[in-house]
Amino acid sequence: VPLTDLNDLVFGGWDIFPEDVYEAACHAEVLNEKDLNGVKDELEAIKPMPAAFDQNWVKRLHGTHIKQTVNRWELTEAIRKDIRDFKEANKCDRIVVIWAASTEIYLPMCEEHKSLSAFEKAMKENREDIIAPSMCYAYASIAEGAPFIMGAPNLCLDIPAMWEFSAEK
Repeated sequence: VPLTDLNDLVFGGWDIFPEDVYEAACHAEVLNEKDLNGVKDELEAIKPMPAAFDQNWVKRLHGTHIKQTVNRWELTEAIRKDIRDFKEANKCDRIVVIWAASTEIYLPMCEEHKSLSAFEKAMKENREDIIAPSMCYAYASIAEGAPFIMGAPNLCLDIPAMWEFSAEK
């Protein structure tokens, strides 16, 4: 299978802090600075978009670079717009979204997660207690035809509503 040349890949994303990705990565301390320095120039060139963030889902972080929306539905629509704008600005043929954010608090599956219509209704009603920010990213990615890779043990994709939406798209 032919693969895209690495020089044709474009990276972007969201972060709850406005600094470039190198500064954010150093601050997060997931990787050592010596490991990041090999790609420092590339990471410094990436300026994050404001993130979908809710303090109630990640207790130890206090984001300042966040989207201001009325409800989870509008938040998801803002993420969708970011995906479309990024794709157009960078002349991308395809987009892949990877969740590489902090693990959210535990969320058990509930009735609103069992069908797409109930899930969408909960987003429009701003059910912040059962619609996690990661779910907004997943829904937006699926809606935009972008594969979504979950990099944390959140409930996010493992719900019938997301399976139904994925099958529909």
